[in-house]
Amino acid sequence: MALRDALRISTSLRVFLLLRRKSFTRLLLNHKIDRALSRSVPAASLLQGKPQARKDITILGANAKSAHTSLSFEDHTEAYRSKSTWEILRALVVFRMCCYDYLVDNNAQLMKLGRWIFGKRLFELGLRMTMYGHFVAGVDQDEIKPVLSKMRQYGVKSIMDYSAEEDLSAEEAQTAEIEGILPNADQKESTFYTERYAAHPELGDRRENVISARTYFYLNEAQCEKNTEIILNCIDAVSGATSGTGFAAVKVTALCRPHLLMQLSQIVVRMREFFRLLTGDKSYNIFQENVPRIKRQQFTDKMKELGIPITEEKCNEFFTMMDVDQNGEIGLFEWERLLKLKVKMSQYFMLPNAETGKLEPIIAPLSDDEEEAFINMMRRLNLIVERARERDVRVMIDAEQSYFQPAINRLCIEMMRKFNTDKSVIFNTYQCYLKGAYDSIKMDLDFAKRSNFYFGAKIVRGAYMEQERARAQSLGYVDPINATYEATNAMYERVVDTCMQHVRGRGFQQVAIMMATHNENTVRMAIQKMQEYGIGPQDKVICFGQLLGMCDQVSFSLGQAGYSVYKYVPYGPIEKVLPYLARRAQENKSLLKGAVKERRMLWLELKRRLRHLEISARPPLALPAAPPVSQATPTH
Repeated sequence: MALRDALRISTSLRVFLLLRRKSFTRLLLNHKIDRALSRSVPAASLLQGKPQARKDITILGANAKSAHTSLSFEDHTEAYRSKSTWEILRALVVFRMCCYDYLVDNNAQLMKLGRWIFGKRLFELGLRMTMYGHFVAGVDQDEIKPVLSKMRQYGVKSIMDYSAEEDLSAEEAQTAEIEGILPNADQKESTFYTERYAAHPELGDRRENVISARTYFYLNEAQCEKNTEIILNCIDAVSGATSGTGFAAVKVTALCRPHLLMQLSQIVVRMREFFRLLTGDKSYNIFQENVPRIKRQQFTDKMKELGIPITEEKCNEFFTMMDVDQNGEIGLFEWERLLKLKVKMSQYFMLPNAETGKLEPIIAPLSDDEEEAFINMMRRLNLIVERARERDVRVMIDAEQSYFQPAINRLCIEMMRKFNTDKSVIFNTYQCYLKGAYDSIKMDLDFAKRSNFYFGAKIVRGAYMEQERARAQSLGYVDPINATYEATNAMYERVVDTCMQHVRGRGFQQVAIMMATHNENTVRMAIQKMQEYGIGPQDKVICFGQLLGMCDQVSFSLGQAGYSVYKYVPYGPIEKVLPYLARRAQENKSLLKGAVKERRMLWLELKRRLRHLEISARPPLALPAAPPVSQATPTH
């Protein structure tokens, strides 16, 4: 293994020198390079275990070079048509580097050492030629434009994210975490206190066991304003570089104290439980049209039936407070009120105590600073979405830990109701490793249909599994994560199927779905379901997403086949994106099986180009036109 790796790296260096000098001959290529390649193990033996049987799907591609574009994701010529030979070589070097445990596990220390030895200029040059050049589009919106333009020529669009991060030590992160999650009042003062949605600083750094998602730590309100300005600039960059097809990624924890999201999550969960109790609905979905809204007398009678010792006066007072529309009936929430909230959260969100009948706040009273921070959070969200709508950019709200997610989901849905009036501007993210994923998206799909607004969703597996399980075990609540990987796959397929039913049922463009996955079988499953539901690539309501620098054999094959596909495109100054690069290295190490396939395909394409003397060839500027997309029978 070590000898083979040495041969490959040595070969890569020789090819790099040849590329730079542009002076090589067929004899040298065949004798030195092809000889080294021929010594590598057969491609099949690089795969761990026996390859699974697979159905290959072929369609007529609207943008494909040939009439038929295979979605077996094995065609290296098609997958890397957009790449120069230097980019292929760089990808090989980067993926090989990610396989060495020592390099990955000690990447932070090695990068600091490299900067000290080589100086800033040489260090940054080395990163541009390796990790940074492969995983990051550039330092600013001007530098990234050629990258975005080239991807668009091959049918791949962009989700942009300014990926500069604070490189905090574990001690600094824990200090910031305590500042961000600890409330000013004792949370246990509330009768409705729950451990799951409460702050627990002893659990430490939220980055622990999380390698595929960025973590924001609360420093102060000024930092939240700075984050907001960065996102606004990102929206402007997307608008200028993508011509109305791009997304900007947003994490809500960048805009507020995480403690507020935990408090709001507790409110959401407690109010849902209360309304289930009132309606007698045992299912999760209390937004369905067949669930009646509650009238004043029904509410009073139900309080008596439940044995809650609340006076009629207090009962009427509570009902009047919840009946924002003053129409004599209440639903789960009059959420429009939340976006224009002028009263204190702890005064508005109240429930009757089952033992005393007294109306009590669901959460402990917030301080004036916390109330102001909540209003600031709502203002920032509105500002971001309003700017996105003005610039014809869509906003992708990223998922976070499950104890934040009820709040984030409700905020997203209300933003959809406010802004998704004529198209999907806001997209929420649903994590299918959660046991409640199907119930959550089904509830939101039904609510969108009932309220007649456009619905947008990104579907992922999830990024916080180990951390979520450890927290649940430590605090003694039920593990929110599916028991097995197979259960998560089944959940993903069920969610996708339900979304496609709504696409067909509500009419095209009313529901838009992005499947963010690097799993080839999941992509094939989604394409097969699209064919079953009669949804074509040209409808542009189902799209796919992968990270820049990863899974190109999927992204560019889909793009050239006429499907709507996106790359998650990070950008930012080199030194500021080092934490992001560290996570990408760790993620590639953990996804070694997939990386093996990518390395194999990259080597095959490099070998093909060397044999055909295409080593200095540049990607074509545009793909030739082809007939409109139509469905074809899957091939086996």
